Amino acid sequence: MKIVAIIQARMGSTRLPGKMMMTILDKPIIQWVFERVATSKIVNKLLLVTTKNSEDNILVQWAIQHSIQYFRGSCDDVLDRYYQAAQHAHADVVVRITGDCPLIDANVIDLVIRYYLDGNYDYVSNCHPPTYPDGLDVEVFSTKTLERAWKEAALISEREHVTPYIWEHPELFLLGNSSRSDDISKHRWTLDTQDDFNFIKKIFEACAVKHCSCGMDDVIALLKKYPDWLNINRHHERNEGYTKSLHYDRMSDSQS
Repeated sequence: MKIVAIIQARMGSTRLPGKMMMTILDKPIIQWVFERVATSKIVNKLLLVTTKNSEDNILVQWAIQHSIQYFRGSCDDVLDRYYQAAQHAHADVVVRITGDCPLIDANVIDLVIRYYLDGNYDYVSNCHPPTYPDGLDVEVFSTKTLERAWKEAALISEREHVTPYIWEHPELFLLGNSSRSDDISKHRWTLDTQDDFNFIKKIFEACAVKHCSCGMDDVIALLKKYPDWLNINRHHERNEGYTKSLHYDRMSDSQS
């Protein structure tokens, strides 16, 4: 079984343009993501998926320099980009990771994959409902499930984002969710704003001083010691991009 981690990234973020090449400790964000996903014990292959826009050439150049395979696809139809990338990689199982998760933990990735493999699921995540910090999101699904979503999804929100058609249709797919016993989903470890970058930079620099790996447990321990760090970016809403897409869905319905 070929289990492929497909990491989507682009330079044209509306909230923090160019964030993938912003650097912490002399490494661009995209490199932090790939290095951390690469320590998974279950993933067979890593693939960068980005757009055909010229502004994303820098990500392709980075991938080539680091011998990382890549795929380029549609800018607006992210579901199509992702499906075509899965076909390109000959994936049996897709592990979806986004480039705005530089604190992603390979142990969490493997936990979600095992949950998927141990059941008879079409789709498993750790974010429906979320109990992990925003920024440790992992989604696992078969290419067959992705293909059905690719064929049937029609709403703007379902094309601009990869998996909503799947998790919004429990009558069509068998869904699973990997949860923590304690809910820390209010923690924001994702990278969408300058505040997020300032928070993540503090974490990486503190972990470097402590010579720890910046795994989830390391970060939780740090935040217990410095709880005020959580105030740096906690005022931002989770999944702001998806909420915006839902607004466009409603506008489209009103005009039809």
